[in-house]
Amino acid sequence: MSDDDKLAHFLHHQIDCWNKGDKEGFLASYREIAPKGLSIEYVGMAAGDPWQMLEGMWQAQASVKIEVLECIQIGNQSASHHRNVLADGSISSETIELYTLSEGRLESRIFIQRP
Repeated sequence: MSDDDKLAHFLHHQIDCWNKGDKEGFLASYREIAPKGLSIEYVGMAAGDPWQMLEGMWQAQASVKIEVLECIQIGNQSASHHRNVLADGSISSETIELYTLSEGRLESRIFIQRP
């Protein structure tokens, strides 16, 4: 499978796992796509260990569902616009997420806008 195909699968699978509450599937999607390294940057925030960042994100999973408003992929790069919706239907945040997959390494930059 090409990097382009792997990225397309990842983009959909990780969201599906998140919204279903499937933590093992969610984390596995990152391990599978990034066997040679993972980088996650929350723009404007301090850097951290990407696996700890994913664990921290997961703490909010029970109360947040992700709506994909747009996802554009060109080759091994993508940009997604997500809306994070609380159980009561209110919006907790919106994100623009940029992904680049290259030779088993995934780099992600996440811009977060809070209402």
